[in-house]
Amino acid sequence: MGIFSRKNNATATTTAPAPVNPDLAALTGEYTIDPSHTTLGFVARHAMVTNVKGSFQEFTGTLHLDGSDPSRSTAVLDVEMASIDTGSADRDGHLKSADFFKTEEFPKMTFRSTKVEALGGDDYRLTGDLTILGTTNPLTIDLEFNGAAKDPFGNERVGFEGKAEILRSEWGLTWNAALETGGVLVSDKIKLNFDISAIKQA
Repeated sequence: MGIFSRKNNATATTTAPAPVNPDLAALTGEYTIDPSHTTLGFVARHAMVTNVKGSFQEFTGTLHLDGSDPSRSTAVLDVEMASIDTGSADRDGHLKSADFFKTEEFPKMTFRSTKVEALGGDDYRLTGDLTILGTTNPLTIDLEFNGAAKDPFGNERVGFEGKAEILRSEWGLTWNAALETGGVLVSDKIKLNFDISAIKQA
């Protein structure tokens, strides 16, 4: 059962609220994303034939989880764009340049949630505003709740996995190069992958 799930025993003729699992309700609270156990990753198609994977190494984020009513949960994320890492210093430098992220002018990428939906079981859908290069567009992330646990240091943790797809051109990321064999060097479609661990605040 998911963190926000509520078992619905109501019949078609009643509007009584569904009971809340007390174990899930107990997870309600404020959480801080743990960067050392969280991955914000992406995948882009390169030269039409292979995938390049990367991630951002520096970011901060908070979650408000409501175990009784998922629609009242929220998420905030701020990412340092200069922390991009694709395993190639030359490629990372190009991505930080004016061709792509213009990190000196736009040092941060931000996400602010606007809606949370429970899809059933451990599955949720998080919608929010993603801002890159000063341009804001909606982003929808499909999330799976991986569970909650207390670590050896006494921290109460929750974990989520998420995925989404965007067209980078919608945020003004339009640089490309044509290939002699047809097609372009970098795909417009970018896949986003998230592995999130967050610690409950006292």
